[in-house]
Amino acid sequence: MNIGLVGGVVGSLFGVTGGAIGTYFSIKNTDGPRERAFMVRAATICWSGLALFLAGLFLLPQFRPWLWVPYGTLLPFAIGFANKRQMAIREQERRIA
Repeated sequence: MNIGLVGGVVGSLFGVTGGAIGTYFSIKNTDGPRERAFMVRAATICWSGLALFLAGLFLLPQFRPWLWVPYGTLLPFAIGFANKRQMAIREQERRIA
């Protein structure tokens, strides 16, 4: 078996495992029900978007360089939006409690 293939598979498994652990703790460490529901939705959207991006990389090799443009542009904005929204929800839940 090719060492590059083994490295790719093992590295991918570590990446997915790390993402799953990060997702689990992001949801677990929420402060209230609205924040938890938001994190579940955000994680679902994030994992779905990542799956679409990876499917595009594998299924559309002729567009591979161009697929990185929206991914690299939208990801930082999505992270910033999600962080701000989570903090806003957390602050609203603190005011209510």
